[in-house]
Amino acid sequence: MDEASVLENIIRYLNYLQERVDILEKQARKPVVHVKKSELVVDDVGSSSSEQQSTPSIEARVCDKHILLRIYCEKRKGVLVKILGEIEKLNLGVVSTSVVPFGSSSLYITIIAEKEKEFSLALKEIVQNLYNVLQRAA
Repeated sequence: MDEASVLENIIRYLNYLQERVDILEKQARKPVVHVKKSELVVDDVGSSSSEQQSTPSIEARVCDKHILLRIYCEKRKGVLVKILGEIEKLNLGVVSTSVVPFGSSSLYITIIAEKEKEFSLALKEIVQNLYNVLQRAA
């Protein structure tokens, strides 16, 4: 190979890398929807202690036809089955699921789902539907 062809290959490769960087930057800017953890403090009359209740935390991200869901919620019997059932109802196919117990009473759930042809919801609607399922499971 002569110097001209080596430089030509380098230039092509640099152009390819720049296109790849542009694509990745666009994907990184796609919307993320969060339902943040909140606290409810209840003061009983005549009691000096307060009780905390936390709502589930749900994060959703989109990349092409895939959706990444991260859910932090209370450990309850059947909660994963209810979440996966709701995801199927929303015309999403589950590609991967990971469930990790966090402490003795919480779950950290990660789901990668793929949009099916009939899928037409916004991220906010997905998060709201899952949030409602988790509230009913409580």
